[in-house]
Amino acid sequence: MVLAEHYTPVHRGRLTAATLETVTFDRPHRIAFRLVRGPVPYLTEEFTLTEDEGTTQLEYSGELGTDFGVAGQWWADRVAAAWEAAVRASFTSIQAEAERRVRASTANP
Repeated sequence: MVLAEHYTPVHRGRLTAATLETVTFDRPHRIAFRLVRGPVPYLTEEFTLTEDEGTTQLEYSGELGTDFGVAGQWWADRVAAAWEAAVRASFTSIQAEAERRVRASTANP
């Protein structure tokens, strides 16, 4: 387990969210994140790796809690949308790199 702090630009870069979270590694199957301090009261995320007929499946799941009623939900919707877009972009680049490595390894046995 590690304790990680990072800063994320939000609202077109005019604000920065500071986040402190624990990161737990369960090699080779799972990486889990739990919010310690940040812009929302509760957040857990998990990346899992499973094997399926000789291929590796990478999945993401998360749960976000809010406070302050409608205003908190509004803010959480913006934070979640930005983060989910970042996860999708990462998955796209991870998939491209994994496929590149497979092509390279089969071309040069």
